[in-house]
Amino acid sequence: MALSGEQWVIAYNDHEATIVAVGGGVRSYSYRGRPIVMTYGDEELAPGWSGHMLAPWPNRVRDGKYTYDGTDYQLPVNEIETNTSLHGFVAWAEWNAVDVTDTSVTLECRLPARLGYPWTLHLRTRWSIGPGGLRAAHTVSNPGHKTAPFGFGTHSYLVPGSLERIDEATLHVPAAKKLKLDKQSIPVGAGPADFDAPTVLKDLVIDDCYGELKRGSDGKAEVRLADPVSGQAVTVWMDESFPWVHIYTADGLDGSRKRGSVAIEPTTCPPNALATGEDLVELSPSEAWFGVWGIRPE
Repeated sequence: MALSGEQWVIAYNDHEATIVAVGGGVRSYSYRGRPIVMTYGDEELAPGWSGHMLAPWPNRVRDGKYTYDGTDYQLPVNEIETNTSLHGFVAWAEWNAVDVTDTSVTLECRLPARLGYPWTLHLRTRWSIGPGGLRAAHTVSNPGHKTAPFGFGTHSYLVPGSLERIDEATLHVPAAKKLKLDKQSIPVGAGPADFDAPTVLKDLVIDDCYGELKRGSDGKAEVRLADPVSGQAVTVWMDESFPWVHIYTADGLDGSRKRGSVAIEPTTCPPNALATGEDLVELSPSEAWFGVWGIRPE
């Protein structure tokens, strides 16, 4: 079995994606034979959390410490260089398929309560593919007896057309605000966004969170990565359940993957939200959260 566990191929005309059990995410997606997301092999762990779901918090929690409802909690610290707790628990959990068709697969994951996070969550993702590209619809519910704090995000790396490196690609992030991060990559303020118009990436190193997203009449915000050489592009869109997007230029990946793609990560909250409470979702017992995003090749 692949290190990413069981996998399911879904397809529609020129679109084809592989969804995996470990992390509940997308391992590959191609359109007319060209890769849309960074992929990885059967004998590889997903590099840089590639394609994984991030919950019950995305991004980092400072020193793994937070307080909720008057109680202090300590999470495992898994990013040693920043001394932070990164990307939650479900990214490396095994998700189970509960419905499979030629064009969709629905996965579920039960996150049990544990030290540092004493709440149980039930997560469900329906991946589907069609003429508009790849779509992910997420539901997170609280089967417990106490209100559960959580955040949710995704971590796909997008490939800019035929370019081997992203330096010539253009990036457009329709945001009015960019968070200022300290040495632990934790927000310490905010300033104006820097990709509100299509901008050539050149040698820019980005690992930043953007908010106050500008949306169309349908409520969707769209981040676009384009290859001006081939004219190819890819758009990541997100509904209003995702008020933030994190952008990472893959500078920390190894070999040919370094700066070969851009991670465009829709999130429900900024970094350190468990500690600050900013845009933290609080699920009452028997309540559910719902969010949708997708990838559209051009």
